[in-house]
Formats: sequence, structure tokens, C-alpha cells
Amino acid sequence: MQKACGSGVVGRRRGAAAIEFAIVGPFFLLLVVGMIVYGGWLWMAHSVQAAVSEGARAAVAGLDAVEREQLARDGVAGHLRNLGLRSVDATVETSVDGRFFRVVVAYDAGHHPLMALAPLTVSPPKVIRRAAVIQINEV
Repeated sequence: MQKACGSGVVGRRRGAAAIEFAIVGPFFLLLVVGMIVYGGWLWMAHSVQAAVSEGARAAVAGLDAVEREQLARDGVAGHLRNLGLRSVDATVETSVDGRFFRVVVAYDAGHHPLMALAPLTVSPPKVIRRAAVIQINEV
């Protein structure tokens, strides 16, 4: 009787790895896709923050509000292109509040190829909005 139980259990182990993978595989695949999507989104968010900071730094050289705005827009667009992001997907807004010049960039990440996998996971926000502020020391 002991021999029959032992040989039956060994015979039924065949194919167990395939069943285990069928159970665990989809969760593992979703985890990998989520890491790719959120890793790409975090890279884009960091890149947009770097671009808006560069735009604000470039605006320091402007002599008036119009020149600062143009320098900020050019700085943001150039930095986004250098990072491999499309500058046409970015909206740049500037404002002056007393002695502070503010640059805000809203980047539409929904068109990026990495976001094509987003429907498979809990999607990150499609629009990445970042801001930078500089102090204006006019003489």
C-alpha cells in the first residue's frame, strides 16, 4: 500500500511546472509591464523637470518679460529635444509675480511609445506638469 501511494504521487508531478507558470506567469508579466511603464513615466517626469529648470535658468539672462519668456521657451524646447522628447507635446506657460518669474511646462506623455503599454496596468497621469521659479533682480 505504501508503494502504490508513493508511485502515484511521483507520476502526478509531471507538468506541475507548467501549471505553476500558468498561475504565476500573468502576474509576473503585469509586474514587468508596470515596471516598464512607470519607469518610463518617471524618466519623462524627471526630464520635464530638468527642461523646465533649464528654461528658468535661461530666462535669467532676459532684460524684460518678453525676452525672458522667449528664452524660457527656447530653453525648454531645446532641452526636451536633447532628451529625446517631442517639444511639440509640451505647453510652456510663463508668469511674473512681483520679483518672481515662473515657468510651467505641461507635457502630454500620452503620445510617447512607452505609454502604449499603459492600458495593461494602472495608468500613470497622461499629462506631466512641472514648474520652476527664479527671482528677478532688476536694477
